[in-house]
Amino acid sequence: MPGPGFKAGDSFPADVVFSYIPWSEEKGDITACGIPINYYASKEWADKKVVLFSLPGAFTPVCSARHVPEYAEKLPELKAKGVDVVAVLAYNDAYVMSAWGKANGVTGNDFLFLSDPEAKFSKSVGWADDEGRTYRYGLIIDHGKITYAAKEREKNVLEVSDVNTILKHL
Repeated sequence: MPGPGFKAGDSFPADVVFSYIPWSEEKGDITACGIPINYYASKEWADKKVVLFSLPGAFTPVCSARHVPEYAEKLPELKAKGVDVVAVLAYNDAYVMSAWGKANGVTGNDFLFLSDPEAKFSKSVGWADDEGRTYRYGLIIDHGKITYAAKEREKNVLEVSDVNTILKHL
């Protein structure tokens, strides 16, 4: 892909694999650990409309106070606009991401908390920092094609990857 990042019209890359722990009722308590498995995003999302947003880390101020809670609150609006899957991505491991989903009261598999191990995916497109943290960005992927892509200008800014901006672009 030419240049860093994504732009509308790009294809979502093939063979993208994240790590996650599927939500289940028996593992619904925040102290219950599931087993991380691979999430084959390219395959899973090939025939779906997906909102993927990334942030610098779980349990951090802007991410925990606004970014994730606003997506959770507006999940019904996203679904009403035809979104099949909402996913949040960070460099944290799958255990941390799973606990963060539980801490936010998210249940089921409509809102996924995915790990980008060592920020491999985000680094591959130039959207990770020198410390190995994922940048804050938002993507809309419609049946394998990116229809919206934007990276925030600073780590603690929510202007282009927030849920209200994403809703306007659906």
